[in-house]
Amino acid sequence: MNKKNNVLSKFNNQKFIVLLVVIALFIFFSIMSPNFRKYTTVLSILDYSYYIILMAIGVTFPLITGGVDLSIGTGLICYSLAGGYLIVHCGWPTWAGMLVSVLFGVLIGLLNGCLVSLMNLPPFLATLCTCMITRGLGSLCSKGFGIPWPTAGTEGSWFRNIFKITVGETKYPIGFIWMILLVIVMGFVLNHTKIGRYTIAIGSNKEAAMLSGINVKFYHTMAYVISGFFAGLAAIAYSAVFATVQPGSGAGFELEAIGGAIIGGVSASGGVGSISGSLIGVFVICLLKTGLPYIGLQANWQQIITGLVLIGAVLVDILKKKKAVK
Repeated sequence: MNKKNNVLSKFNNQKFIVLLVVIALFIFFSIMSPNFRKYTTVLSILDYSYYIILMAIGVTFPLITGGVDLSIGTGLICYSLAGGYLIVHCGWPTWAGMLVSVLFGVLIGLLNGCLVSLMNLPPFLATLCTCMITRGLGSLCSKGFGIPWPTAGTEGSWFRNIFKITVGETKYPIGFIWMILLVIVMGFVLNHTKIGRYTIAIGSNKEAAMLSGINVKFYHTMAYVISGFFAGLAAIAYSAVFATVQPGSGAGFELEAIGGAIIGGVSASGGVGSISGSLIGVFVICLLKTGLPYIGLQANWQQIITGLVLIGAVLVDILKKKKAVK
């Protein structure tokens, strides 16, 4: 009887279901297109997943508080352009440009946190404003031109080896190892530290959290700082994949990260979520984005199908809450 209950509990676990969806999608696209199951395709999926995974890890914290961070997509481009400009045009070392990208992300995250927690602006409105600000700042930093970070084989290009190394003629996606380690670390932070537990408490019941003595404003702000920090890391990952970073781009990246987190089990109304779930949810987005063109469907279909999947994830969340109330 206990074994039966364990099996049922797994099938009621959204993360487990989404993991099955990831496996099913990979098998489906592999069967439909021989080119999809090539090693180079897997490398491409992983390359393009890193910056989305990093954004998803960070945005999980604001989402759990019941908020959102819409600035991470254009922010990613802005931080990458700022760091790249210092490296290419000012002669700064690569590590310094990377550090500036991360610090820039932290500052925008702090601004978001202050607007939401101290000034009580709705998270949607506050982060929409900083989304527009970072988009403009990115163009100012680059003076309207694309900026290339050091390309492979040139001085300062060592940062690209953080995510992918070449041994002989074979490329190895070691970036995936770093993603797993970050998921483990941030999963621990979310579930076993004050920042994580209080983030969940704020999302579950903000008033109750205040009455229990939690410094809600501080920990609410910290949720957005974490999101900004990971957007800064995502800027580095993005720069490692693309030869040139273009100003004015990045709109829509935040939707892929937020969508992945929600698909992975983060509640749309806050209070519930996991970092590992966000990771798995992102791979649903990435597989759809990469796999659909292989079976002859246009990119627009990816947006339509992803939207339908998101609706399904939200409906599952609503049904789970209704069941819990009963």
